[in-house]
Amino acid sequence: MTGIAAIIRSALREDIGEGDHTTLATIPLFRKAVAEIMVKENGIIAGIALAGRIFKTVDRKIKVRVLKKDGAAVKKGDNIIRIYGPARSILTAERLVLNCMQKMSGIATATHRLVQKVKGTGVKILDTRKTTPGIRILEKEAVRIGGGYNHRSGLYDMILIKDNHVDMAGGIAKALEPAQRYLIRKRKKLKIEIEVRNMRELREALQCKIADRILLDNFSVSGVRKAVKYIAGRVETEVSGGITEKNILLYAKCGVDFISVGALTHSAKAMDMNLQVVK
Repeated sequence: MTGIAAIIRSALREDIGEGDHTTLATIPLFRKAVAEIMVKENGIIAGIALAGRIFKTVDRKIKVRVLKKDGAAVKKGDNIIRIYGPARSILTAERLVLNCMQKMSGIATATHRLVQKVKGTGVKILDTRKTTPGIRILEKEAVRIGGGYNHRSGLYDMILIKDNHVDMAGGIAKALEPAQRYLIRKRKKLKIEIEVRNMRELREALQCKIADRILLDNFSVSGVRKAVKYIAGRVETEVSGGITEKNILLYAKCGVDFISVGALTHSAKAMDMNLQVVK
């Protein structure tokens, strides 16, 4: 996972600073320990591989025994990792490991719930760029662990023409046509997706025959059904805006290809877990 090492180093610098004075002051240098991380609620675990990397970055003498793999369903009381090694190092790494695993597991759990809701429809659940600055790679990894798929990683790997682009460009065609020319001029092979807000914009987007995917933003279920019928498989279809656990299956049954949900990364509740010294 490119960039993970840099995230770990930056997070450890932020947390440790000039030193973990509490641990240095209270724990003997040669004290060895065994500890376990236990989950305190049901869900999908994520961040196991990352936890191992964090522990090893803090101290290569730490050994980690994985009890539950990333993506495994866990229940309250399950132990997921056992850690062996220098007590000082285990305590120094503890908070960063838990912070990352709690956040990632919360995202994976939320993603898994939505994936299960639309099971059998063929719809893929996507994340968005509504992520925490600096750790997007971790949050998107958690979405994949939960069974979802990643939308674009950033502004550089896809052309996604949103409503503000359309308005500032002067309309659907005036946004799509220069986007196509830009890719030709720059010799780039990027997909073009355009957000539409109503049937008029949808018709104009299809008439241009440029977009690879149409994003139906904040459409009602009946509106999506009508739009999908009109598109008739000519381009990929995506729905976003106002999607919840209660209505996601209704949208999925409209025949869209993708449903994107920003809440997966910006609002998922962290999974409660702790680290306990057992020896």
